[in-house]
Amino acid sequence: MKNKIRNIFNKRYIKENKDNFFEGIIEEKDKISPAYVNLQNPKFIEIDNLYYGGLIVVDYYREQTDIILKTLLETNINMNISIFYEKQDQFKTIKDLTYHIGNVGVELRENNQNREDIDIAAFTYNDAKYIRKEIQVNNEDIYYLYIYISIYADDVKELEYYLNKIEGISQSKGLQTRRANFRQEELFLSCLPIMENNYSIKDAARRNVLTSGLLATYPFLSSTIFDQDGIFIGTNIYNNSLVFIDRYNNSKYKNANICIFGTSGAGKSFYTKLLILRYKLLGVKQYIIDPEREYNYLCECLEGFQIKIGPNSKTYINVLEIRKESIEDGESGYLATKIGKLIGFFNLIFGNLNEEEKAIIEEKLIETYKNKNITFDDKSLYKEIKEKEKIKKKFKGPEDMPILEDLYNILDKDLRTQKFKIKLIPFVKGSMKFFNNISNIKIDNELIVADIYDLGEENLKYGMYLFTEIFWDKIKENRNEKKAIYLDEIWRLIGVTSNKEVASFIYKIFKTIRKYGGSGVAITQDISDIFSLDGGTYGKSILNNSSIKTFFALEEENIKILSEFANLSEKEKIEIKSLKRGECLMFVGDNHILTKIECSKLEKQILEGEYINEKSNISDRK
Repeated sequence: MKNKIRNIFNKRYIKENKDNFFEGIIEEKDKISPAYVNLQNPKFIEIDNLYYGGLIVVDYYREQTDIILKTLLETNINMNISIFYEKQDQFKTIKDLTYHIGNVGVELRENNQNREDIDIAAFTYNDAKYIRKEIQVNNEDIYYLYIYISIYADDVKELEYYLNKIEGISQSKGLQTRRANFRQEELFLSCLPIMENNYSIKDAARRNVLTSGLLATYPFLSSTIFDQDGIFIGTNIYNNSLVFIDRYNNSKYKNANICIFGTSGAGKSFYTKLLILRYKLLGVKQYIIDPEREYNYLCECLEGFQIKIGPNSKTYINVLEIRKESIEDGESGYLATKIGKLIGFFNLIFGNLNEEEKAIIEEKLIETYKNKNITFDDKSLYKEIKEKEKIKKKFKGPEDMPILEDLYNILDKDLRTQKFKIKLIPFVKGSMKFFNNISNIKIDNELIVADIYDLGEENLKYGMYLFTEIFWDKIKENRNEKKAIYLDEIWRLIGVTSNKEVASFIYKIFKTIRKYGGSGVAITQDISDIFSLDGGTYGKSILNNSSIKTFFALEEENIKILSEFANLSEKEKIEIKSLKRGECLMFVGDNHILTKIECSKLEKQILEGEYINEKSNISDRK
């Protein structure tokens, strides 16, 4: 038995050693080490098919009034900048300065006015006195400052171009640089995050600076956003830093609302789809109103639920239906809440109603619901159902609700409401009679797309309002869930073609959606229309109640209108006008950042419908 056990262990030992022999010994440093390093050329070093060239900052303007590295950091050139500060002994510094001041002072007092370097001597004399005073009186420290720049590129010509460009930019900012020829390795190591300031290049780079002067070398000045739990948006155009935004971060942003403005073809729809795709992966419930039929492929690919209403549709939604989720648990007032929303809807159909007309319409609505045994008493919305020999109360379903034809018949009985009855004819008996049906759908998917394209240009606002109300009820259903509602072409609801009641409802959504864990997304290309109602009050309110504002390329006229309602600088106006497709100016909280929207190849295929087509082709071939 012992021999058998010994043989088993011997075989295992031989196998393990055999495996180690073929695999070799790999340590952590081997995993991050380059495959090769070529140091033969004194002007650059080559590491894994990348070429590195270095610059040493050897001198500065005598006085700096600006952040000296700002222009360098805002370029999109691949480079690493290393800054070292070495604090010096105050006592020794004051002693050396005093000795220098004494010697130079004697020389200046003696009649050496004919010396060619008399001006330089005077400058050094005054500088030394100034530094000593700042150390002794203002309690400043003195440091040695070292700045190194390592630039890398895919080939030597590109590297040379970048080196020349950085040298030119540095010169314009008062930085005198010297190429690290024959010392490229030392400079490369000094730019690695290993805290090594190589002695062989220190003497060339060393310059003294007071504590107050260190502010000019502050490196963290390019706007960047990197929320820990955020989704990837793209890259900073200036410095290629990654942009991650967590719009649901309540501690950082006052709300999760987004405004997306841009002219046709600028990339706003692609960006919106990208947000929907990435938040779907995080399990966020999303409701999209789609007037242009742009989200069909995305909905299909993400296994969402699509609702179509129109003349050819077999799905119906009853505008008079009261849903259980329309108010929160513990609250009351189902019918009162519903009537308030319906007044806004009928404002779209009947035109702007005055107070007397609103009162008459409300009276007829109350009568319509009363005929279905629904009153202001919330208990009237429950019916008794027998289940397993027990009587249970259940919220009334779609079949228990009145439809538009019920209201139409009541309006017909009163001479005061005859004109309203006539305007309801298309919705009851005419081209839009699909509004006059009992609801036959359930909204219980994480991704819902409301396709209202078939309604036609003139009638889109009715569908948009209808679905906005339904989605708003779903958003209020559970405060603990993250959700979002996307209002594409929002100008139809808050622009001049709408009315104050509808616009107020939309504004209320953007103002209060944060309390329900939600996010409102306003999308439009018609800047003039969004600010056209009531002097732009509602457009401005929605803009101000959005923590994240995304501006794609806009025409000059639209930029001029936008600048009246948004805090745009002159530089930002020029930037918006010159943005390329897929580039945008983002206002995220207090940060203003130029961003290039980025996505993977697979994401692009999904967003452009190629992924579904490719799957279909594969299925056909099979």
